[in-house]
Amino acid sequence: MTSSFANRIGIEHPLIQAPMAGSTTPALVAAVSNAGGLGSLGAGYLEPAAILEQAEEIRRLSDRPYAIGLFVLPDEFDADMKAVAQAREQLDALMAREGLEVRTGLPARWAPRFSDQFAALCEARPAVASFAFGVISPVQMRELHQREIHVVGTATTADEALAWADAGADSVCVQGAEAGGHRGTFLHDAEDAMIGLFALVPLAVRALAQHAPKVPVIASGGIMDGCGMLAAEVLGASASQLGTAFLACPECSAAEPWKRDLLDASEHQITTIRGFSGRAARGLRNRFVEAMPEAVAGLPYPVLNALTAPLRRAAAAAGRGDLLSEWCGQAASLARPQPAAELVARLMHEYRLARRMPVT
Repeated sequence: MTSSFANRIGIEHPLIQAPMAGSTTPALVAAVSNAGGLGSLGAGYLEPAAILEQAEEIRRLSDRPYAIGLFVLPDEFDADMKAVAQAREQLDALMAREGLEVRTGLPARWAPRFSDQFAALCEARPAVASFAFGVISPVQMRELHQREIHVVGTATTADEALAWADAGADSVCVQGAEAGGHRGTFLHDAEDAMIGLFALVPLAVRALAQHAPKVPVIASGGIMDGCGMLAAEVLGASASQLGTAFLACPECSAAEPWKRDLLDASEHQITTIRGFSGRAARGLRNRFVEAMPEAVAGLPYPVLNALTAPLRRAAAAAGRGDLLSEWCGQAASLARPQPAAELVARLMHEYRLARRMPVT
């Protein structure tokens, strides 16, 4: 049950709770880490001070290794203000039709500065730093390695896995098409990088074996139980990263309507969505997705993400899951609502049982 990744990090189980930005809490991260997995703080939306505060809370709750995940973005963004005005008008009209009183506004910044977030991550000094949306610079990679922080890069193709290996990543997390939330694609169009996990894992393993044999592969996308973890391992993965499986945990900060909707979700309801953030992401096709005009969906990330934030907060407060960004993976209805530590134990029990099953 040991793996090269688990051994390097010093964790008991080859299990990572995905860094789901906006849904992870220090309590969730600590619970998973204390149970022997690797808890991950999704910090992509957090200001630097909040990253440090939440990292401190995690360390108060746990002395085990944990991870912080960030989105690799430029520090500054140019926005087409005419398109922004049109999007605001359409979003405000949608909120009015749906009975929500909150309206859009122009934020001081479209997103936190990545360089400032990165500095906070270095100061927090987690055992692991994971990244999506792009590759960090050589200087940033050196800064992390000087602090003995293990670097995990997110890839959606074998070419992206190699790009991370060339950049000096210690591990690569391959994100299959089944994965929920934002796509980590950075070398291709998102639509061209929707590769099923059980095709992607062996492709990435083969590519890295030839190019960077010491870089382990982590499997992510649609894994909801211990059998799925073992299947990924058989294909060459050193660990499995699960996100949707933890969304229904009480320690997760996902809105309660979102948690309830996951359990009733049909697999054909889960689709690729751009209308909430401007970047391809996987989640439930709900009222918002069906009502959102294409003009709004055409705004880039993080501009659209900032504009829809008031709507998402108001929808959560009103119990309107149908207006939320209900991110989830392909097998969302397999989620088990139970405390995170119990879920980790259950997953590893299933994993052990699957290992003992005879081959027929």
